[in-house]
Amino acid sequence: MVDNGDAKRIALLDDTAIERDPLLDAAIGPALLAAAGRTDGPDRLRLYRTAPTVGFSGRDCATPGIEAAAAAARAAGFTPVRRGPGGRAAAYHRGALCLDHVAADDDGRTDIRARFIGFGELLVDALRAVGTDARLGPVPGEYCPGEFSINDGHGHKLVGTAQRLVRGAWLFGTVILVTGSAPVRSVLVDAYRALGLDWNPDTVGSVEDTVPGVSVADVHRAVLDAYAGLGELVPDELPPAVLADAEGRRGQHRAESTRG
Repeated sequence: MVDNGDAKRIALLDDTAIERDPLLDAAIGPALLAAAGRTDGPDRLRLYRTAPTVGFSGRDCATPGIEAAAAAARAAGFTPVRRGPGGRAAAYHRGALCLDHVAADDDGRTDIRARFIGFGELLVDALRAVGTDARLGPVPGEYCPGEFSINDGHGHKLVGTAQRLVRGAWLFGTVILVTGSAPVRSVLVDAYRALGLDWNPDTVGSVEDTVPGVSVADVHRAVLDAYAGLGELVPDELPPAVLADAEGRRGQHRAESTRG
């Protein structure tokens, strides 16, 4: 479990009922991070669900085939975006629960691994509360591979996490695929083929695949219950200045080649 010291207040930004343009959704996290780096305000935890999106990393955008991969995403009904954190392409849609946890922290760079483990264990506890055999650790051949993925104990990735840091603040991003693994698997097959990346499509899983009938609302409640152990969750709204900053960042999140 993440040790945040004494119990504290966490501003809860619940955007799950709002469907924004995927480019704006991708820009809000970095805008929140920039704001956190300028102030010593409370942690902010944003929960949201997005329209079908393939999030390409900066590394993907420097890879031959990014144009074809973005075109494949569009053809499948997914908006290609360039996301901030993360190593390789990931896909998600309204059947996923996404989290951005942002905090001011002058020592953020010293705790990267501890955050991966602590928040990973927190998310494992949340998923076990809805009936999964969730475990922290990678799945061989998974998409967007990472040491701290969360799997179902049977070779399927359920959750991806990533971090982004700026001076004085960090962002911990999470995507939990709750329902609808088939379209995610399908679009990633085409995108990874275009990028020339090897992986095993059978590793794509969702919480629903292992716990039939579970809903995004069920996982939403379990995640909030788990996060409540870190401090008092205080309902809040996205600051207008942060939203305006995110609007100005849209163009930075277009998935396009960065190769000369």
